[in-house]
Amino acid sequence: MKLTKGSLAYIEAHQGIQYYEQTPEEARAERAASPIHQVSVDGIAKIEDRFITVSDGAQITVRVYTPEGNGPFPIIVYFHGGGWVFGNPDYADGGCRYLTASAKSIVVSVDYRLAPEHPFPTPVQDSYDAFLWVAENAAVLQGDSSKIYVAGDSAGGNIAAVVSQWTVLNDGPEIAAQALIYPVTNANFNTSSYEKFGEGYGLDRDGMIWFTKQYIGNSKEEINSSVSPLIAKELHKLPRTILIAAEYDVLLDEGIAYVTRLREAGVEAKHIVMPGLIHSYFSKMEFFEEDTKKTTELIAEFFEKKNPE
Repeated sequence: MKLTKGSLAYIEAHQGIQYYEQTPEEARAERAASPIHQVSVDGIAKIEDRFITVSDGAQITVRVYTPEGNGPFPIIVYFHGGGWVFGNPDYADGGCRYLTASAKSIVVSVDYRLAPEHPFPTPVQDSYDAFLWVAENAAVLQGDSSKIYVAGDSAGGNIAAVVSQWTVLNDGPEIAAQALIYPVTNANFNTSSYEKFGEGYGLDRDGMIWFTKQYIGNSKEEINSSVSPLIAKELHKLPRTILIAAEYDVLLDEGIAYVTRLREAGVEAKHIVMPGLIHSYFSKMEFFEEDTKKTTELIAEFFEKKNPE
């Protein structure tokens, strides 16, 4: 399939100086100058921000979306994208609203601290601490502690995959399933999809190299499975997984590789490629609102199959 109209419009709107040609501060300032496209979604009872304390004593924000109806509800802990450098709950708001309504679940969107000011492992440690907080406070949130899921897009998909690995390694709370939307699974920039889509499709190869450098600096952490979950030795205890990819994305091949490894390890793993779409579609409501809504419906269907009401 050819690129969708939304994909073409997004690419056209993002011509000019690229973020990876700027400092993180310059790129953030430019993004902050562009208003976030708000969406209105039925089926949500309330949205509130809460402060939680993480393991190093700092406080971070989580945004809690509660659906209409009577709990206890399933809970989805959500990690936004943005290359570990950009993003916050506002950035992920549209997708989280649709996910709350589609899955009839509480969604907890985590405002983890960002690189380069807070490089690896801080973003993933904040996210894991937030996941533990959700598990401990499920009843307070009107949630069901036996139905806790993790989800995220791009760098947030990477974090969701790592949080799933950490809870297995630490014998932590059980994750019922994970939803990974075009996740980073390997800090390696030499796949076939990098060759095909490395420039001009929304996420350039140079951009991924820049993001990864901000996240891990000049260290060799790319060979750490908490940066590159694809290379983890043990995958067989991970939760059932749905991985949703964009057809025209440099990360397409590493998503396929991750699903393949999960299946080889005996983990149920569903792989869906969204035709005609590019990286970042899930957080760009002004171009991809219907595609985002469809994605949340696919996630909701996958999650619900294991836990029929």
